[in-house]
Amino acid sequence: MKIRNVLILLLCCSLGVLHSQDATKAKNLLDEVYEKVQGYDNIVVDFKFDLYNSEADVRQETRGNVTLNGEKYYLNYMGAEQLYDGQKVYTIVPENEEITIEDKSSENGTVSPSKMLTFYREGHSFDWDILQDVQGRKIQFVKLTPIDTNSEVASILLGIDVETRHIYKLIETGKNGTRTTITVNSFKTDQPLPKTLFTFDEKKYTDEGYYIIRN
Repeated sequence: MKIRNVLILLLCCSLGVLHSQDATKAKNLLDEVYEKVQGYDNIVVDFKFDLYNSEADVRQETRGNVTLNGEKYYLNYMGAEQLYDGQKVYTIVPENEEITIEDKSSENGTVSPSKMLTFYREGHSFDWDILQDVQGRKIQFVKLTPIDTNSEVASILLGIDVETRHIYKLIETGKNGTRTTITVNSFKTDQPLPKTLFTFDEKKYTDEGYYIIRN
C-alpha cells in the first residue's frame, strides 16, 4: 500500500473517532439537560418565536409562554390558549370565541408543549456544534438530525446554557428552507401555580357564548 493511501486511511479513521467522541459528548450533555428538567415540579417558560423563509419572503415574530407540570401544560401563544389536563387538549381562541377539544392522540406526532424540553431524546442523531458567548453566558450548541429521512426537518440546533444546563435556544431548519427560532427569555422552576390552571371549565365558556368543537 502506498504511503499516501496509508495516510488517507489513518486520517479517515481519526475523523471517525473524533465524530464518535463528539456524538457521545452531545448525548451526555442532552442527558444532563433531561435529568435537570425531570427534577423540577413545574417549569414556566417565556419565549420569543421567530419564523423566517427568505425564498417566500415570510417573517413572523411573536412571544408566548408555557407552564409545564409533568405531562400537563398551559400554553399562551399567538392570541390563543392551549391546555392539556392529562386526557384532553383544549385550544381556546378568544378572537373567534371558539374552543376545540381533542384527544392527546390527535397531535399527529408533532412536538407537543409537554415534550418541548425533552423531544430530543428520541428520533435524532447527535453531534457537537459551536460554543457561543451570549451576554456573558456560555451557550453550547448540539446539532440534531432526524433519523427519519422523510422528516420535513433538515436539522435542529439546540443551544444549552453550560452553567445551568437549561435550554436557551432552538433553531430548526426545514427542508423547504424555513428557519424557526425559539429563544427562551425566562426559565422559572417550582413556581406556585393556581390549582385550576390545568382544569378546563366548560360551563364558563359556554355561558360566555363560545362555540365548542369536539374532535
